[in-house]
Amino acid sequence: MPDLKSMTPEELEVYFKELGQPKFRAMQVFRWLHQGVESFDGMTNLPKALREKLKAECTLTVPKVERKQVSNLDGTIKYLWRLGDGNCVETVLMRYRHGNTVCVSSQVGCNMGCVFCASTLGGKVRDLTPAEILDQVIFTKKDSGEAISNIVMMGIGEPLDNFDHVLRFLTLVNHPEGINIGMRHISLSTCGLVNKIDKLAQLGLQLTLSVSLHAPDDETRSRLMPVNRSVGVDLLMETCRRYFETTGRRISYEYAMVDGVNDGDEQADQLSQLLKGQPGHVNLIPLNEVAESPLKPSRRVRQFQQRLESHGVTATVRRKLGGDIDASCGQLRRKRIMEGETHTPEEGST
Repeated sequence: MPDLKSMTPEELEVYFKELGQPKFRAMQVFRWLHQGVESFDGMTNLPKALREKLKAECTLTVPKVERKQVSNLDGTIKYLWRLGDGNCVETVLMRYRHGNTVCVSSQVGCNMGCVFCASTLGGKVRDLTPAEILDQVIFTKKDSGEAISNIVMMGIGEPLDNFDHVLRFLTLVNHPEGINIGMRHISLSTCGLVNKIDKLAQLGLQLTLSVSLHAPDDETRSRLMPVNRSVGVDLLMETCRRYFETTGRRISYEYAMVDGVNDGDEQADQLSQLLKGQPGHVNLIPLNEVAESPLKPSRRVRQFQQRLESHGVTATVRRKLGGDIDASCGQLRRKRIMEGETHTPEEGST
């Protein structure tokens, strides 16, 4: 069945032309979909006969709130959305002085195997469709009543492992007749799929690429991130340099601080050498503990930051939000799976 929400306006025009409908129907439907209409009956400016045909022949994705948790510390909201097939994904709404940011998922589960991340426990179930990624923005905005000005693709899944659907999502969310969030307000995080980074570079998008580095050497990075065994730090950094040369866009390097693993002065020095002459900055992330992982948060975040800065590397420490609501990636979905919940969405929402 056609998934109209995953279509661009141009594709909708072709679809409605084949139905014998005038061209303007495409934009009417596009606007309804991006406003979060929950049924074709809600498209009140469409003829009833057309609405009935769409109901019979098309898919309309509408995620349901499986759980909703609101932080008492900073107002962060974490959603666990139940999709049409019963799978669940997470979305987080974070409040900053410069506006609200929504963190979206791109897959159900993840195959990358990073040992510090709850998202990868159990592996990848499937890719999300463009509509299912878009729904996280639309329905977070609709449920919270909050305007959204920024998007980070740092939720469950590896975005570049779902390359085509993620690109379609970016096109849709950027459209001026839809949510209209500019590319410079979107960050995409990757564990370092080098071929896909090269492919992304050729598109010249003005988004911010965030590379999950987490270690400056192959031994440590391979321990933390199995993907490194087939890539290697040197190849990844060559690819990042090529990305900057092609796009002119500075890269943000994500670095989760793990106690006794990647937080020593020697590793700060190695990281500084690795980034020498490379435009970009390091975003130090205080590790969130995962019950199934033995890794612990570093106690040397500030010292590590100061060491980097002494070498001329720009380093910031990510503000920790939603610490009281399982706001870290994959934790709420994992909790639901482990509990084997059978309650309805209404019972699970708080």
